[in-house]
Amino acid sequence: MKTLKIIGTIALLALAGKGVFAHEFWIDPTAFVVAPDAMLAADLRVGEAYRGGPQPYLTQSFTRFEIVQNGNTRPVTGRLGNIPALQMGDLSEGLAVIVHETTGQMLTWTGWDRFLAFADHKDLGDVTAMQAARALDQIDVTEVYIRYAKSLVAMGDGAGADARMGLRTEFVALTNPYRDDLTTGFAAQLWLDDAPRADVQVEVFAKDPDGVVTVSLYRTDAEGIVRLPVAAGMRYMIDAVVLEAVAPMQPGDPEWRTLWANMTFGVPD
Repeated sequence: MKTLKIIGTIALLALAGKGVFAHEFWIDPTAFVVAPDAMLAADLRVGEAYRGGPQPYLTQSFTRFEIVQNGNTRPVTGRLGNIPALQMGDLSEGLAVIVHETTGQMLTWTGWDRFLAFADHKDLGDVTAMQAARALDQIDVTEVYIRYAKSLVAMGDGAGADARMGLRTEFVALTNPYRDDLTTGFAAQLWLDDAPRADVQVEVFAKDPDGVVTVSLYRTDAEGIVRLPVAAGMRYMIDAVVLEAVAPMQPGDPEWRTLWANMTFGVPD
């Protein structure tokens, strides 16, 4: 396991050697434990090291945005441009799982070294060999990326369990951080389509009440499960990336697709 602390606005630069050129996307609830008669509010954020600016509610930017609770699914609705993007009331007591799937977004890597550093940081394999095997050059490498984010929020007692939500890649919490015994840690299973992802890097961001962020690298086991030690009063984000080859049909078409699984949760004091 690798660990790095980040204080204040210092950027996360050390993990890839040449620098980090990846931005996580996550759901950031105002609070992870909410009274059942109160509004659930959450920002959508893009950034690095568990810090990033809030994104507005824009229907063209997502294909799914919903809250799953007690077996019921409610679409997240709002006014265009709303920040926080999620502002929902009239929820019942129990575990609320916020689910968000973005539309595909294009990115062009103008420097091969930057793409290489990104692939190294996210443990995506030998992209130099994979690029050469596909007879593709290293100039202006194009990628389409899709984000699949979940967040666990306790409404009242927070009773309930996470489940697969049909995302192409997703974390499924095997531990309810608001109800279960956490002395042995928090466990989640990472999926891609219909199979668990074994021996995959999971990046873990832990933020303490003072805003100090610790970044650690873990790996899933043979069943796709990652087990994490957690502490009271902390906010957590876990992230894992899939790299898929895409056949470009014409210049400018994507050569790669990345699928990002992300989950946030808190551990009560």
